[in-house]
Amino acid sequence: MKKIISILMIAMLAIALTACGSDDKDKKASDSKDKAKTSQAENQKKQEEQMKEMQKKMDAQKVDDKKVVATVNDEKIIGKDYNMALSSSQMQMQQMGQDPSSKDAAKQIKDQTVESLIGQSLILQDAEKKGYKASDKEVNDQLSQTKKQYKDEKKFAAALKQANLSESDLKGQIADGIASQKYIKKEVPADKVSDKEIQDYYNKYAKQSTGKDQKAPKLEEVKPQIKQQLEQQKQQEKLVKKVQDLKKNAKINVKI
Repeated sequence: MKKIISILMIAMLAIALTACGSDDKDKKASDSKDKAKTSQAENQKKQEEQMKEMQKKMDAQKVDDKKVVATVNDEKIIGKDYNMALSSSQMQMQQMGQDPSSKDAAKQIKDQTVESLIGQSLILQDAEKKGYKASDKEVNDQLSQTKKQYKDEKKFAAALKQANLSESDLKGQIADGIASQKYIKKEVPADKVSDKEIQDYYNKYAKQSTGKDQKAPKLEEVKPQIKQQLEQQKQQEKLVKKVQDLKKNAKINVKI
């Protein structure tokens, strides 16, 4: 808000100074510039107000950090975990150019977030049951890599505070992530992708991307990316099926 007020004050001062010592032609040119500055400041202010209103609505979708959102085989999923996952879903929707604060979007995000957390819980429970876990070295190595993204410990601590996490919480999340990755790699391996599947995908992609002034890249140039994308897609489908299978013998109680 201070930045907007400063821009408006500069525009007003410019108008006053111009009125004191310029001819009519200069005054018109200056007035035009001042109007443009004022209009830009007003648009910026309007956008900031809209963002604040959207953020207010998104924050209203959150629940109390200590609230039990769901239980999975008597294991509790609490509001703190739900709120973090919710914020991530809201951000993804915004990046896709959609409004996560609308009534329909709010319900969609809530359902997706709950289902995602239930799926993660089931995977972690099965991983623990089958002995998949992260070593202290693996956790500390990944924590060190995460810290390197920040200039110093203060910046890192500030990021943790903003995310409503302690370092212990983060280490727990890292450990869960590593255990899940090991489990998925072994229990839900990616299926091989055939050359025909890659060719079919490329043909579809090339047809959609080619226009009057566009030319699709050669298959050899994009084959590794297509292969990786199709592998991830197949693995995701298998993972969804795995979660559905685990649900059949699970006790799940959603409380929101």
